[in-house]
Amino acid sequence: MTPAETMTQTNPSSNSDSLLVVDDLRTHFHVDAGIVKAVDGVSFSLERGTTLGIVGESGSGKTVLSRSIMRLNTGGNAVTTGSVNYDGTELVGLEPKQLKSMWGTEMAMVFQDPMTSLNPVVKIGRQITEHLRFHLAVSRQEAKRLGIELLRSVRIPEPEARFNTYPHQLSGGMRQRVSIAIALACGPRILFADEPTTALDVTVQHQILNLLRFQQRDRFMTMILVTHDLGVVAGRTDEIAVMYAGKIVEKAPTKSLFRTLKHPYTEALLASIPKVSNPKHTRLDAIAGRPPDLINPPTGCSFSPRCPYAQAKCFEQEPTLVPDADPGHQFACWYPVGSAENAEAYERNLANEVPATLAAAGRLLATEEIVDTEAMVLAHVDSEGDKGAMN
Repeated sequence: MTPAETMTQTNPSSNSDSLLVVDDLRTHFHVDAGIVKAVDGVSFSLERGTTLGIVGESGSGKTVLSRSIMRLNTGGNAVTTGSVNYDGTELVGLEPKQLKSMWGTEMAMVFQDPMTSLNPVVKIGRQITEHLRFHLAVSRQEAKRLGIELLRSVRIPEPEARFNTYPHQLSGGMRQRVSIAIALACGPRILFADEPTTALDVTVQHQILNLLRFQQRDRFMTMILVTHDLGVVAGRTDEIAVMYAGKIVEKAPTKSLFRTLKHPYTEALLASIPKVSNPKHTRLDAIAGRPPDLINPPTGCSFSPRCPYAQAKCFEQEPTLVPDADPGHQFACWYPVGSAENAEAYERNLANEVPATLAAAGRLLATEEIVDTEAMVLAHVDSEGDKGAMN
């Protein structure tokens, strides 16, 4: 019997209601320069045993969202509002002492860098067993047995020997496996995997991702996989939420998203994935411009300064999530990819030589200085004397 079976027995047929419901969640950080709106109105729900991929560039709010759900953002300058309902329990507003019993047993996190999440001066055996002894009140001998089984379950060779080693004596892939073992130690019902393959080579990345998928299915866990790479979540998630500037801009079942993506940012992320079919030394596609300032975000759509399809309306009105024809598919865009309005906007911007559009068309390097897209778009609106036509 595996440690998961020892610690928790779950009946999949009990998955009748959402295990996790997030409603209008916001986490703002008060700093000297102003208020950083890291997570700004996120809502979604998850069923037991499903996997959600959260995708976006660095700074889009992915990690802060995961930490906000687990209530790990406890600094004095962090303010979290909204609702996080976990299996009928409201987490927002609970004190750390009240959450302590839930961390590890109900929800756990695999952090991005195992060298900073693991204690460098404590043997990995102790780091695994201290959770078991605290939450399960087992003996030292039983905790060691379960700890070795956990190391074996995450496919660490010679787990008995590795049990008595320090983190620096292991490779990056082995350290990440130890982090996964620690997160799984007490059989959590939700696992957050925050960029679990960062700084690992491609072969090890594949092994770690397959390991997470196997553990998720074997334990019937709910999992939230955080990454910047759409390729990582393509075959490993049930749903994908694309985040930009602290908001979800597109959310859909995985197959639906790749079949009929709607948001220009999702399209840009997909285009930026390296393709093995390209010749050597082919320049990678990059997204023009820079992520927005979360203290002073742009008016309207946050992606508009970098969007090749942006029109005057995009700089004036913020789009909200609206449903697509495919069930469960939502997007926030005035000119969704694949629509006639989108094609017209692209041709108009191309003719007017809008920098973000030229970059998307390969006529301008995305890394070059991008001038004010909004000013250029509005200048052409004024020159045509028909602002309504652009809306």
